[in-house]
Amino acid sequence: MPASPADLFDFLDQLGVNYRTVKHPPLFTVEQSRALRGSIPGGHTKNLFLKDKKGALFLVTALEDAEIALKSLHHRFGHGRFSFGSPEIMRATLGVEPGSVTPFGALNDSDRAVTIVLDASMLEHASLNFHPLVNTMTTTIGRDDLLQFLTATGHAPRIERVSQPV
Repeated sequence: MPASPADLFDFLDQLGVNYRTVKHPPLFTVEQSRALRGSIPGGHTKNLFLKDKKGALFLVTALEDAEIALKSLHHRFGHGRFSFGSPEIMRATLGVEPGSVTPFGALNDSDRAVTIVLDASMLEHASLNFHPLVNTMTTTIGRDDLLQFLTATGHAPRIERVSQPV
């Protein structure tokens, strides 16, 4: 059974991490979430769940307006070409549904099957926003607290410049 948002918040509390969560109608795309910009400060993000031809899994997280060259991204990671991971694999590893992809899903990946990649430019923001395992809420967390959370789940992130300058 995958972790719930309450389980995530309990985990963050145990780590002593500060966060703030706002409830809202379900959001499935970056475009839909833009309506919340005035009420939720911090860097807003997008998450790409990818797999290479050998089945290696990656969660690439960047600012919502970042341009990511998917066709060449695999070269940067030293892997075969990427495609999007299936909803079934996403559920099995990160415990989330499409539209709710988030680095917080690392809490559910006890096998550490997914490599978490954070775009370096995203980390220029002091606070960042992610769905807390469901797309009916947005949780704001500090950049350093996000890194602490990922490390505590056994997912020390790769920090790479994956986006193209806009």
